This record gives sequence, C-alpha cells and structure tokens, in this order.
Amino acid sequence: MKNLIRLFVAIPAAALLLSATNTEIWSQSEYEDFTKGSLKKLSVSSDGRITLAPRFKEIFDSASVYLWALAEDSKGNVYAGGGGPGGPGARVYQITPDGKSQTLAEFEDLEVHAIAVDKHDRVYAATSPDGKVYRLSPKGEPEVFFDPKTKYIWGMAFNSKGELFIATGDRGEIYRVSPDGKGGVFYKTAETHARSLAIDPQDNLIVGTEPGGLIIRVAPNGAGFVLYQAPKREITSVAVAKNGAIYAVGIGNKTAQAPLTTVPSTRPPAQQPVTTPTAPPTQVQQPRTVTQTAPVTAQQTVSTPSIPGGSEVYRIEPDGLPLKVWSHTRDIAYAIAFDSEGRPLIGTGNKGTVYRLDSDRVYTELLKVPPTQVTFLFAGRGGKLYAATGNVGKVYQIGPGLEEEGTLESDIFDAKLFSRWGRISFRGKANQGRIEIETRSGNMDRPEQDWSPWSAPITSPEGAEVTSPPARFIQWRVRLSASPAGDSPVVESVDLAYMSRNVPPVLQAVEITPANYRFPPQTVVSNPSARNITLPPIGRTSRQSTPSTSPGSSTVSMNYAKGYIGARWAASDQNGDDLIFTLEIRGEGETEWKLLKDKLTESRFSWDSTAFPDGEYRLRVTASDSPSNPVGQALSAELVSEPFLIDNTPPAITGLTASIVNGNLRVAFRASDALSIIQRAEISVNGGEWTVVDPVTKLSDSRREDYEVVLPAPPGREHTVAVRVADEYENESVAKAVVR
Repeated sequence: MKNLIRLFVAIPAAALLLSATNTEIWSQSEYEDFTKGSLKKLSVSSDGRITLAPRFKEIFDSASVYLWALAEDSKGNVYAGGGGPGGPGARVYQITPDGKSQTLAEFEDLEVHAIAVDKHDRVYAATSPDGKVYRLSPKGEPEVFFDPKTKYIWGMAFNSKGELFIATGDRGEIYRVSPDGKGGVFYKTAETHARSLAIDPQDNLIVGTEPGGLIIRVAPNGAGFVLYQAPKREITSVAVAKNGAIYAVGIGNKTAQAPLTTVPSTRPPAQQPVTTPTAPPTQVQQPRTVTQTAPVTAQQTVSTPSIPGGSEVYRIEPDGLPLKVWSHTRDIAYAIAFDSEGRPLIGTGNKGTVYRLDSDRVYTELLKVPPTQVTFLFAGRGGKLYAATGNVGKVYQIGPGLEEEGTLESDIFDAKLFSRWGRISFRGKANQGRIEIETRSGNMDRPEQDWSPWSAPITSPEGAEVTSPPARFIQWRVRLSASPAGDSPVVESVDLAYMSRNVPPVLQAVEITPANYRFPPQTVVSNPSARNITLPPIGRTSRQSTPSTSPGSSTVSMNYAKGYIGARWAASDQNGDDLIFTLEIRGEGETEWKLLKDKLTESRFSWDSTAFPDGEYRLRVTASDSPSNPVGQALSAELVSEPFLIDNTPPAITGLTASIVNGNLRVAFRASDALSIIQRAEISVNGGEWTVVDPVTKLSDSRREDYEVVLPAPPGREHTVAVRVADEYENESVAKAVVR
C-alpha cells in the first residue's frame, strides 16, 4: 500500500479540550464521509483515499433495456448482446474500434444472454428463453449452430481446442460442442441452473450454480469437484486470475451453510462480511429480464426487485482454500473481471457502482454509471475495460488511464449555530498534479442560489483561512488534476476549523425546594485544573460538540435538615459551554440583591434559612458561560424565582382550657401563625400517645384555627393535657393545662 499522508488542521492541542465557543474541527477522513458527498470522476477507497477515477465514457447506447454480454474479436470489434421486455427483443450489436455501431443480428427470442468469439473471429450468440446458439456470418446473418433444447443459456466459453462449452438453466447442464456444431451434455450439475462459466488455462471449467450457490471445477475429462458451497444461493459470475485463483460472486440468501474463512476488513460497518446468512430461502432465481412484467420503452427504466442478502465475493486459492474477500449488504453484484494490473473489478446494481478490490482489506468505489445496473464486465485489448448495463442498455469504456480532472463536493456541514470559519487544510499528495480546495457557506440547509459563491482555491496542504462568510452551514469542494504523466493526486482528509458565535445561556426554570431539607454535599474535585476527554470508538474522529444542559431537571435526593431551604434550576447553553451560577436573595420590600452563593457549578443549592428573618423572599439565578470563553466574551442570563417564605417561628397557642364535664374531658384552644398555615394539631393526656385532632372547620387551611376536643375522662381526679401544633414549615409549639 502506498505511504499516503493524512489531512489535519494544526491547532493547539488544548483547543480540542474546549467547548463549542472555542476552536472546533469538522474533520472528513472516512469512506462514509466522502461517499456522502457528490463525486465526479473521482474514486474513493474504503480506507478513505480520494483519487482520480479511470477514464470513463459511453461508447454505445442501444435500443435494448438490458445488455447482458460482451465479447471482442481480434480486430478490436466489441459485440454486445441483450434484450428484455419493452424493447426490440434479442439483439447483437457491434461497436467498431472507431466508435461506429450497428445492430448486427436480431432474433425472435426475448434476449441474448451470452456471446462468444472463436479464434477465427466468428461470433456466437445464445438466446433465451427456449433459445439456441447461433453463429453469425460476417454480415450478421444468423444460423443455428447448436440447439441444447433447454430453457436458458447463461454463458459460453471456448477452450484451447476450440470447443464451445455452454452453461444452461432448467436442468443445470453443461454442453460441449465441437467446431462443426456437434455436441451434447458434457457435465450435469445437481442444480437447476449452471448460472456462470469460465475456463482456466488448463481447460478446466469453472461453474457457478443456482440455487445451491456451488462453485464447481470440471476437469477436461468431465470429472467434477465442488470447490465451495457458498452461503449465497446464486453465483452470478466467475473469473480466473493469472495466478490461478478463482473469484466468484454470490447473491441472495438461502439456508445457512458451513462457515467460510473470512478475511479481516477495514470496510464501513454496514458492509462488514457476514459468515452465514439468516434469511429464509428464496424462490429459484429466474432471468432478471424475465421477472419484469411492465412493458417499457428503450429509454425507460425498469424497477428491479431487491434481492435479500446483498452480495459476497469469494476467492478460492490455487490450493483450494476459500476466502470471503468482499461483501455488501445492499448492492447486487452481477459481474466480475480483472483490470490491466490483475485487480478484480465488481459490477453491481442497483446504483450502478463498479468496485475494485485493492487487497483483502481495502476496496475502492471506482465509479458509478448512470444506468442502475452493471450487468457485465469485459477486459478487452490495450488495457480497455468494457461495462454493459441494464436500465437502460449501454456500453461504457473504462480506461486505460485516468481522468484528467475530478471533483468531490462534500456533504453539507451544520455547525448548529452561526459560526466564524477558521483555517481549512488537507492532507494529501499531489504526485506532480494539483489539489485545490474551495468553500462556500450559507444559512439554508442546502446550497441554493442564496449561498455564497465558491471561494478562491487553496492549493497548499497547510491550508489557509476560509474566506466564505460566517454562517451556520458550510461545504467544501476538492478538485484533483492529474500530473503531465497521468498520475493521480491523493487526498486522505480535509479539516476545517470553526468557532460558533457565542450565545447566552438559557435558564428555563427556578424551583424552590421543600423547607427543612438540603441537597447532599457537592462532589469535591481533587484537582480542579485536570481535564478529561472521552475518545470516540476506534476509527471514528467526530469532535462535534452538543449543547450542554444542566442536570436541574433530573431526579435528586435530599436529606432532612431542620431550618434549611433550597433551590434548583434548569439551564442550557447552545454552544455546549460549561456554565457557572450565582445565587442572590432579596426580601420583600428590599431594593438590592444580596449575594447568597457564587461560583456554583451545579444547578442546585441549599442553605440555612435560620439566619434570615421570617418573611417573603425571591431568588435570582445568574448563569454565565465564562468558564468556556475568554475574558470579555462571556455571556450570561438571569431568572428570578416566584416568591417563597422563610418561616422558622413556631405558631402560637392561646386560650387553652380543659375541664371535666359529665365524665368527659373537654379541651379548647386556638393556634395561629404569622406567615404560614396551621398544618397539624395533636393532643396528649397524662403523657400518653399524641392523637391528631381536627380544627372546628375540619379543614387545616388557615393561619388561625380553633380546636374543640371531647374525650372520655381517664380515671383519677387530676389530669395533665398537652397540645402540640405545627405549621407547614414544621415549626412546632407545645402548651399544657392541668385539670383537677
């Protein structure tokens, strides 16, 4: 792997520990980051490298909805076969080296699914369903070469002796046909479809099947051997590398099979390989074009049903060891081929993506074709690679060489608040080419006409100050230009510094807590200057701050403490700043606030109210974001509580009388309080248990209550009667009377 440098913004390390109103970094360095943006003529690897894509151009636009097969003769003529519902039916097209194209042959069947060219440059086309193998004259006149009398013909290939092998469906048979058109069944699989076919240099057939997902090697003598039973049900394509390794593409879920050795991967989590699928078996896979029922024109697109289970690529080493080297949970792989350096390329739907396997750990999203499906890949002469597509049927040339220029517009970054932009820098390697980065900003969540224009380009990796105006949203665009020798620059990350405009904290509510309770002591920090950070999961780089919120609304336990009273409040800061609080108190009729407590870091406080005269008071809470902002830039907010009482004086008991009347003990008294309601009254006779008594009104809802109690007189001639009353602040008074 090339030793590539990574992008970063050079800022003081301490800045990373500060909150949102200090320097923050928007960092983009992952595959997921870059693929969220808009790529034009650029490729992105799974380890986060941006490079120029291979040259890519459309060379043919057919009238067919699907093109399923490609081949090339010795003169460089490319042949494409296809068809599908809604189009003109089965056809073979010819594209000459100078770019001219023509319909070479037409058939009465639905589509051409396989094409082969022999060593004499004769073209063979197989039609489906219920089709035959035709040999075309130089003028395109078809003649039946071989009729396998089966439903589907999926693939054809010539061995070194000029014998044609035909992979078929409905009975899963492989036919061998001699150059004179005579042949028969060479090998019969135990499957419904011999779905894909390749021939290695030793003339062994490599066959992929459906629905068992088998990869079979058939020797020249017809002896078959299953190399691997894949977890997927359909092997859509097989190919043989120069070193003899076999690559196979599997799609669709089926019942679980024996585990496969899986190569560790650095791919995004959504695309990590899975050892065994869990979805239930699907129906037998029929030809993709046959499943389409709605007629369409050649310029319409056909919606292809999704195939559960995604795709996997397997490599079977020359010694027979099977490895899973790539998987994707959504894309459906149809084709595999090799580029000029021998790296496997995978053609997929339903987003038309071509992937390149750079190693067992890294792959590259090479390019996207406008049609939604890459149905066939073919390595031609001179380093050219051809891609056939479906929805609609076109032929593209990939390479040789790279694009001269490409761009990536990043995803839109939301700073959450109006922000000032700092330095933008990138880490990469120009390789004698050029890397340019530009920015634009705005206050809408999408870059429409009311955003700023793109800034002047920055070309130095060290970066420069962003000149786009302060705003809430920003976007960057990187442009890569090839070197004179055609080498691609490489970009690995882009970092942009920003500082959100400081906004004042918000105090949502202040609540006075019940009297005679206090909060537990605050946690003492042994080293107030120490700072801690929490690292994200490995491989993640997000340092985006989130608005801070004080824990004022959380559940808090309080301890009983006579004479104490407290308050708690809810505060937040959109910048995510740390907050500090000041608490002041003012009595009714007073004009100035008196400091109760400052430098509070928790949004609660309790104090001994016995140091204050009884009366009505208010609290004022001031929240400041000064811990997170330079001197002179801090902002604050304040909120005043509703009035509350401090009452530490017990109620008065007056008019207490007690007498014996007709054998009953009669007790009467009045309880009154200057500030609060009489909450409870009790009576005890001769030191007995306290008994709750109701006021005359039966309701304890006033600062003055009268009580009259009649009890059976206890034995004896002298009795001691005690009464106890309490107000709502739990201040108690006791009085007694003696009855003789």
